[in-house]
Amino acid sequence: MTRWLVRVAVSTAVVAGIYGIGAGVEATMIEYVQRIVLIAGINVILAVGLGLINGTTGQFSIGHAGFMAIGAYTAAFTGVQLAPALSGLAGAGALSEAVTFNLALLAGAVMAGVAGLLVGIPSLRLKGDYLAIVTLGFGEIIRLLFNNTQALGAATGYFGNDPSGLPPYTSFFWVYLWVVVIVLVIRNITFSQTGRSLTAIREDEIAAEAMATPTTRLKVTAFSISAATAGIAGGLFAHMQSGIRPEDFKFEKSIDMIVMIIIGGLGSITGAIIGGIFLAVTLELMRDLQEWRLILYALLLVVIMIVRPQGLLGTRELSLAMFARKKAPSKP
Repeated sequence: MTRWLVRVAVSTAVVAGIYGIGAGVEATMIEYVQRIVLIAGINVILAVGLGLINGTTGQFSIGHAGFMAIGAYTAAFTGVQLAPALSGLAGAGALSEAVTFNLALLAGAVMAGVAGLLVGIPSLRLKGDYLAIVTLGFGEIIRLLFNNTQALGAATGYFGNDPSGLPPYTSFFWVYLWVVVIVLVIRNITFSQTGRSLTAIREDEIAAEAMATPTTRLKVTAFSISAATAGIAGGLFAHMQSGIRPEDFKFEKSIDMIVMIIIGGLGSITGAIIGGIFLAVTLELMRDLQEWRLILYALLLVVIMIVRPQGLLGTRELSLAMFARKKAPSKP
């Protein structure tokens, strides 16, 4: 546990150092780099959370954009409603904003987790393609529901009561603080007795049931936790954008999440982190290519799957000890 805290803290410090190098660059470039760094952090949260269900547990969910949407809309609406009350209680300023923002994120996580529970109880008894179709349908239902809810802006989107949009609470500090928290939570689950049971379900569910493992309960629990992390990512995304639209949570968003964990390696937390950062940077580098962007992106994925079908790390985890370990001297 302590070693993991050190690793995550060092990684965050490195990113923070890179982030601070741009202080002397012109404002437009700083904003551009800031956006990429924030998107990378949100991607990491999405990938690590989805890896718990698609990688560790071996279930195939392709509707996580729906849980992200629930978290985003809940966090945005909650933040707008809480801001006036908390500004009077806690006093105007940074404290009030921090409390409002994090309570809104937690509300989004709870709502997304409850939705994951409601979807998981009936659907996780299914396997393979059937589960994928159910989660796909759920993601589209949620998007269409928000698209037709007038109280939340319908197709126009929800931007709060202020014409300028939601307060831009999302910052480097909050995004990467939540990255550290979620990575540690998922890591502790993965390497606990519960995580070993989830891995047993992935390897052979029938054998796990024969060993008295409560497979359905564990799968639903993992699914709810994964959905809650997507809710937090949605809340961070909403406040980064200063508003949200149903179009932000199309089927392609769910595919992007799956791509992150497949590129990094199914079953690897470190791989999910690398995959989330890789996708954020790659899509931004290809943004100027316009109509060729998606074609090149697809070709890149094909090449990765041919050259490295198990992902960059497979099921392995990187650690500082791996790089610090000295090579044993060869015997004469």
